[in-house]
Amino acid sequence: MDISLVIPLYNEEESLPELAAWIDRVARKEDLSYEIIFIDDGSGDHSWKVIETLSQQNKAIKGIKFRRNYGKSAALNRGFLKAAGEVVITMDADLQDSPDEIPELYRLIKFDGFDLVSGWKKKRHDPIGKRWPSRFFNWTVRKISKLHLHDFNCGLKAYRNEVIKTIELYGEMHRYIPVIAKWAGFGKITEKVVNHSPRKYGHSKFGAERMIKGFLDLITLTFVSKFGKRPMHFFGVVGILMFLIGFIIDGYLVWAKFFWQGYRMTERPLFYFGLLAMVMGMQMFSAGFVAEIVSRNSSRRNEYHIEKTLGLDKTPEDV
Repeated sequence: MDISLVIPLYNEEESLPELAAWIDRVARKEDLSYEIIFIDDGSGDHSWKVIETLSQQNKAIKGIKFRRNYGKSAALNRGFLKAAGEVVITMDADLQDSPDEIPELYRLIKFDGFDLVSGWKKKRHDPIGKRWPSRFFNWTVRKISKLHLHDFNCGLKAYRNEVIKTIELYGEMHRYIPVIAKWAGFGKITEKVVNHSPRKYGHSKFGAERMIKGFLDLITLTFVSKFGKRPMHFFGVVGILMFLIGFIIDGYLVWAKFFWQGYRMTERPLFYFGLLAMVMGMQMFSAGFVAEIVSRNSSRRNEYHIEKTLGLDKTPEDV
């Protein structure tokens, strides 16, 4: 199969028929074999009924329905596990991403040898309240990741299948897929300017809180990428340094008490600072030790429960 299109959605019943027909026209014109995997992230409208109807009309359309809303990262992660296409393309279901971009995205992966192609909505049809925070967010991620992309959060992306089978998404990590892929060893990453259309149906499902969650996840991602497999390298080093600083301070004060008559070390604030540094150092070291144990016995990070599947074989993790 040439292409798998992984499309997460939440309350998008109006746009799904038009999107599916548009994708089918493009794929037929380019003579590309394809599958569409719609992931219904706990929609409260009739989105799943629409997907069932579309699947009856076109066997290339498949679906996964979550019992409740788990977020875009969980939806993409499940879709990635099921995707069978040589090239995997993600897009939003609200018709703001154009399926006409599919052939060029496919070519960049298939023939130009890129691991990942990220869309760049150079001209965005979003309110200014979303555009400026997004620009600041992208600038911050570029500085931290050293990956020079303009639009990390664009839903329209293309991947070599090996990439999406290697990475794992959770929390709000879908915003950092290029960063995760880079740190996983996939270095051939580029971007492509893509068309961005005004929303035709409904309204945006994302609020201002997504920026706060996104930055918190960026901190987590940075830490986990460097110390996730060796937390003792962070907590242990910091703990030992703090303990040594406290030990040196209090050691000096103890020496002064014995050799300076009338010296009262417990009356000096420095004594308590040294004591606090030793206690905190021991706590940091202990935290690193516990983290080492947890990292070797980690449970699944993705927690979601699938209610139904459509056109996809069930696997043991589909619970």
